Amino acid sequence: MKRFVLTLGALALILAALTPARADYAVVRFTDGACQIWSNAGDTPWGTNWSKIAITPDWSMARAALDDAIQSGACY
Repeated sequence: MKRFVLTLGALALILAALTPARADYAVVRFTDGACQIWSNAGDTPWGTNWSKIAITPDWSMARAALDDAIQSGACY
């Protein structure tokens, strides 16, 4: 039984190590109209004076979303 539990624990550890980490990015707009790219979209700025306007899987897509928001006038 101990070997079974040890094997199961080792398999769980290996599976966790093989799972790719995901660091989403968000474009955050503050109430004054300023926007910025926020790494780790699950983590949010403090306070209530902001809103997420885009969530992307990588930096280049977040930059493109920020550029689009600036061109459309949603951000400065």
